[in-house]
Amino acid sequence: MRSTFSSLALVLLTLVAAAQAQFGFFEQMFSGGGGQQEQQRQQNVPSDAAGYRRQYDGSHCDKYLCPDTLACVHFPHHCPCAWSNHEEKFELAEGHRICVSRGGFAEGEAARKVQLARQGKL
Repeated sequence: MRSTFSSLALVLLTLVAAAQAQFGFFEQMFSGGGGQQEQQRQQNVPSDAAGYRRQYDGSHCDKYLCPDTLACVHFPHHCPCAWSNHEEKFELAEGHRICVSRGGFAEGEAARKVQLARQGKL
C-alpha cells in the first residue's frame, strides 16, 4: 500500500510539474514576455528622424556627405544609389543625380524612361 501511495504521489508531482512548465511556457509566449514578440515590436517602430539626424551629424567627411547614403564623395553627383543592385544612377544637369528602379526585364529600360521624362513624354 505504501509503495502504491508513493508511486501515485510521484506520478501526481510529475504531472503537476509538467503542467506548470507547459503553461509557464505558453504564458511567456503569449503574455508579451516572449523574446520573439518583443523583437518583432522593435522591427516595426515608426521612422525616427532624430535617429537619422544623429547618425548624419556624427558622420565625418571633409568633402561632400551624401544625405541619403552617408557616403563621403568629392561632388554631389558622385553619390551612390542606396540600393545599387536594384537602382541605376543617372547624372542630371547642375551636378544632380537621381536613382531609378531598374524594373522590367529589358536592358536599358530605366535609361529609356529617364530619356522620355527629359523630353516631357512621360
